[in-house]
Amino acid sequence: MTGTTLRRISLTATATAAGLLLAACGGGGAATSGTEHGAPTASRTAAAYGPADVTFAQQMIPHHQQAVEMAALAAGRAQDPEVKTLAAAVRAAQDPEIRTMKSWLAAWGKPESGSAMPGMNHGSGAHDGSGTSGMMSDQDMQDLDAAKGADFDKRFARLMIAHHNGAIEMARAEQKDGRNPAAKELADGVVTAQSAEVEQLTRILARL
Repeated sequence: MTGTTLRRISLTATATAAGLLLAACGGGGAATSGTEHGAPTASRTAAAYGPADVTFAQQMIPHHQQAVEMAALAAGRAQDPEVKTLAAAVRAAQDPEIRTMKSWLAAWGKPESGSAMPGMNHGSGAHDGSGTSGMMSDQDMQDLDAAKGADFDKRFARLMIAHHNGAIEMARAEQKDGRNPAAKELADGVVTAQSAEVEQLTRILARL
């Protein structure tokens, strides 16, 4: 092998190594330009949501909280096994969703409570499905708290149907107007799960 050939091989190897080094440095810069250790930057987080997402979280948190309160009453008051099982499922599903939505608002720098929507005021009177959100009034909750056995089962089924229908309406608004993928996914889950529970509660109510 001639000296000229050896010099060409050496120069080629050097250029290749330099190219790999530059590519590695450039690739690392691209990977970290938008994130830091996998966490989104403030600008990317801010761009990931819109007003509808904030409203959805702010209004669905107290809505879920009331559903959990209603479901908690079933443990010591419900008589029907299916009512007890469904109430436990409501608590198991909605407690984690409350925490998730609170974490979104914290990340977005938004308060947990926004302006009240029609039907969200607990003291505004009974909501038998005519209220926008299906929220129960204070009197509704007191009456449910005082009920036991078959009376509780009927009240619970009727009130939770109205409550779920309100949540479904709110979730459909998020599906239509929301921007945040996680919020829209949660809304999809609300529509699917609570629509199925409304059907189940309707069947329960019909046989009680």
